[in-house]
Amino acid sequence: DIILLKPSGPFIRIGQIRNLLGTLAMKPFEARLRVVIISDAQAMNPSAGNALLKVLEEPPDRTILILTALQTSDLLPTIVSRCQHIRFNPVSRKNLESLLLQRHGANLDEAKIIAIMANGSASKAVSMINIINRANWINRRIWLINEVESLPLSSMGSRMAFAEKLSKSKEILDESLEVIKFWFRDLVVCKYHPEKIINRDLNQRIQRASEKMNVTSLISKINDIESAQKHIQANTNLRLTLEVLIMRLAKV
Repeated sequence: DIILLKPSGPFIRIGQIRNLLGTLAMKPFEARLRVVIISDAQAMNPSAGNALLKVLEEPPDRTILILTALQTSDLLPTIVSRCQHIRFNPVSRKNLESLLLQRHGANLDEAKIIAIMANGSASKAVSMINIINRANWINRRIWLINEVESLPLSSMGSRMAFAEKLSKSKEILDESLEVIKFWFRDLVVCKYHPEKIINRDLNQRIQRASEKMNVTSLISKINDIESAQKHIQANTNLRLTLEVLIMRLAKV
């Protein structure tokens, strides 16, 4: 018996963990062992993580629990201390591109961009291409970059409207923030290694934008985005978190 638990939207919620615990209270149906895979375990909010602690400490007979995460620092320390750590090497960009092209219907431009943004994670790459197929992602990427570029000169009302639009697209919020983060990352990289930028179709635009901003400010914006992502994973006030982030990104 194999049970796969994945995030519902951006989070793994306590209700999902409670349902899992109810299932684990019963013996496996057919197989000698039951395997539970919690994918993207860093997406568990604190209440979900705490609900899982007891079963991690004393797992049911004939049950193996596997938690996957990009890095252990994104998990509660109490969860990390109850698990055996096995490190997997990231999937190469070339292999991710092949996976997306051959099995998930991506075109070459999509495959190249996603393979870089997925940072070696096949599950993240597949999740992003699934979102592309649903939400016209390439157009959304340009819209996000346009909005971010216009922030320094935009009105307070426009900034709050942008935050509201982001908050209403919860199912693709993390990917949207990744697009914004990689935009600022490209502005930094362009100053030193322009051949390594991710949004290669926006080469000239990146060069022009990079010349207008200093590295310290760009790195600060990247850190602000990562901090907001962690707050969102911790189930803080979503709208407030995004409004604070947008105001910080608007600073020159």
